[in-house]
Amino acid sequence: MGKFDVIEAKGTERLKRGFAKMVKGGVIMDVTNAEQARVAEEAGAVSVMALHRVPADIRKAGGVARMAPIEKIQEIMDAVTIPVMAKVRIGHVAEARILEALGVDMIDESEVLTPSDPYFHIDKREFSVPFVCGNRNLGEAVRRIWEGAAMMRTKGEAGTGNIVEAVRHVRLLKDNISLIQRMTDEQVYGVAEKFAEPYLRLAFEVREISGLPKQVLENEPVYGHYTYRDIVEGLYKILLEVKKLGRLPVVNFAAGGVATPADAALMMQMGMDGVFVGSGIFKSSNPEKMARAIVEAVNHWDEPDVLAEISREIGEPMHGQEIDQLEVRLEERGV
Repeated sequence: MGKFDVIEAKGTERLKRGFAKMVKGGVIMDVTNAEQARVAEEAGAVSVMALHRVPADIRKAGGVARMAPIEKIQEIMDAVTIPVMAKVRIGHVAEARILEALGVDMIDESEVLTPSDPYFHIDKREFSVPFVCGNRNLGEAVRRIWEGAAMMRTKGEAGTGNIVEAVRHVRLLKDNISLIQRMTDEQVYGVAEKFAEPYLRLAFEVREISGLPKQVLENEPVYGHYTYRDIVEGLYKILLEVKKLGRLPVVNFAAGGVATPADAALMMQMGMDGVFVGSGIFKSSNPEKMARAIVEAVNHWDEPDVLAEISREIGEPMHGQEIDQLEVRLEERGV
């Protein structure tokens, strides 16, 4: 491959997914400043996620949560040698273009921030930088992968210190994959048609306002230049890959509610490729010890004796919240 071929290859699906595989088996930590970023790197994090506030503080502050200030992201990028990711609002193409120009290593189109588009996520294929997105189930995961996401994560319920929603999302995903593997290809195509329905919401709403029946023409674009049938075919292709592999075709991390080494180990035991941790570290009583312990727990997830030692003298974990008592469920943002 010559010099110009290398330049031409930048931003391809293969390279984007390849970058995601580089962080497989590790811990990615949310950080809000250079000091926290250095703590994360020294603890063994494979990457950091730059944001304005950790999810627990986003919940507490209320209002509109946006992309972190550019100077903060740059400060974090300058402070560490590991890859730096940053979050944008769902559907906010302009924020994503700014982060791509800044040179972040990956963009998280995140439900933790306030969504900017009530209908669609970003068409991530139009970017050279890879994206990570959240999911609660196979439908959300396949839609994001079709849009170009190179990496997935559970949504969980960020900022709560409560692992239950992340566990729910893993079980929903895995059981649906098992179901797909028992289906005929024709049945899988029917699933693809069902999974494509959220892309019709805007078209249907416009028709309802106009007093028209909720019907979309076969050649009518419903997401960018893609028709409903284009989307179904794309989702079907991904579902066939899922059926063959028995898993998602991209790296899939756990996120949302990880607060202890045991939480991190549980996620790995459930088949996750790695773990995102945000509030669970920097809202604990000893962030440095908790960060190292969670990294070690991911490395030794199948060694109970080692996990017991890792979990000693690490201070108090973050205060947890009952999911039923939440006023806002972040996981419900974006389908």
